[in-house]
Amino acid sequence: MMNINNKKSPMIIALDIGTTKVCAIAGFKNEFGKIEITGLGKVKSEGVSRGVVSNIDKTVKAIKEAVSIAEVNAGKKFKKVNVGIAGQHIKSLQHHGLVVRKDSNSEIDENDINRLINDMHKLVLPPGDKILHVIPQEFTVDNEQNISDPIGMSGIRLEANFHIITGQVSASKNIFKVVEKAGFEVANMTLEPIASASAVLSDEEKEAGVVLVDIGGGTTDITIFKEGIIRHTAVIPFGGNVVTSDIQEGLSVMKDQAEKLKVKFGSALAEEIVDNRLIVIPGFKGRDPKEISEKNLARIIQARIEEIFEFVIWEINRSGYQNKLLAGLVLTGGGSLLKDIDLLAELQTGIITRLGQPTEHLAHGYNSELTSPIYSTGIGLLINAIKQSKNEDIPEDIPEEIDTQSEYDNSDEGTEGNFKGNHNKEKGKKWLNKIFDYTKEFFESTPDSEF
Repeated sequence: MMNINNKKSPMIIALDIGTTKVCAIAGFKNEFGKIEITGLGKVKSEGVSRGVVSNIDKTVKAIKEAVSIAEVNAGKKFKKVNVGIAGQHIKSLQHHGLVVRKDSNSEIDENDINRLINDMHKLVLPPGDKILHVIPQEFTVDNEQNISDPIGMSGIRLEANFHIITGQVSASKNIFKVVEKAGFEVANMTLEPIASASAVLSDEEKEAGVVLVDIGGGTTDITIFKEGIIRHTAVIPFGGNVVTSDIQEGLSVMKDQAEKLKVKFGSALAEEIVDNRLIVIPGFKGRDPKEISEKNLARIIQARIEEIFEFVIWEINRSGYQNKLLAGLVLTGGGSLLKDIDLLAELQTGIITRLGQPTEHLAHGYNSELTSPIYSTGIGLLINAIKQSKNEDIPEDIPEEIDTQSEYDNSDEGTEGNFKGNHNKEKGKKWLNKIFDYTKEFFESTPDSEF
């Protein structure tokens, strides 16, 4: 749970650039440490493939529309956005770091921790890869092991195990490019599975051991926590869109018909269907309608979802935490909306499973639409951005108010509701929150004539 600090944070905006949607969410942290959502904009994404920008112009257009809708709801204009990065190019590895301090009597401070983290950024990676996040696992001071926070201790030899997440430079540069072409500046960049975890997992689950499975349109992201620390991350290169393609091919229907079948009638567990209704789809001009068995539809969906969970099991075993997950599995993302998917997960993995809604840190009175798992990443990006906000990121002038009767008020993709917010400054940030700041600085420091 967030700490009460009796101070509101500034209103900021997060941007989830996904395969199926582009979502902008504005909000702030209230005096009770809860997140109040002031604006929400969601439009269809047509320029992203498996989490990676594939069409610059279409993505720029979607970003402009989504942010504009959120600005109308929030009644404010924004210059900076906090974005996420995802895709099948994301990889992770474990590494050990060591620094020898000159004075054993002086206390270990942030500078010593930063030396360790900076050394991790010097690792030799495959061409085109960059480090996104360097996440400390546990520290060792001289011979004392398993220390979660060594600041204030004394010792000569400071060691740490790190979980390092990498991604392709080109993918991140394209995110910077589309955001800037849309007229905004990237304030922070966060790995989307980490963001989703912030939105749907409790501190108790992270401590006990939990696997977050975020089933998106293009990819499925896996994040494993134990003792409050990220222990393993992985990306499966397919998600809900592949299920739609399977339905399209298996039932010989159009793509939009396949998507509607999945959303309205789809189930992840065929044996749970008892009445086995027939679904009638209109035929092409002059042709007879097509009848589809609900159970046959479920069998197609189940086969692909089972494949996803096979990858999940493999990643859990690879992490070494298969017998340490007391809190089980948490499913989120748009793919988790499939009927009975939690039952299938439990049957196939043998691990207790629940559906994760992104309401863990939201203030009471939030819009009911925000309970949908499709907003987990966006709300998580907002939560992480608020934690990382600095005084220098807050403009001296209050952002310009905008006309709430703009053309976007009647957009089908927008979200209606009474969103209200305030502005204030938030001070202070612990060193553990600083580790995510390296991402933006590291990419911006890399020259690239193409961009």
